[in-house]
Amino acid sequence: MFKIDNEMKSADIPRTIRFTETLFDELHEVSAKNGISFNLLVLQCCKYALENLEENEK
Repeated sequence: MFKIDNEMKSADIPRTIRFTETLFDELHEVSAKNGISFNLLVLQCCKYALENLEENEK
């Protein structure tokens, strides 16, 4: 299960990414409801996705 924490507050590599309006709105709403920055939420979502990525069987 995805849980929000503050472990990545020191992220310092800037990158530009583009979101669809719907996805941006959803992420912004979740970050506001949980009192964390949009950036921190996106970092945690990426980390969760990578940790739960299923490896392709070859």
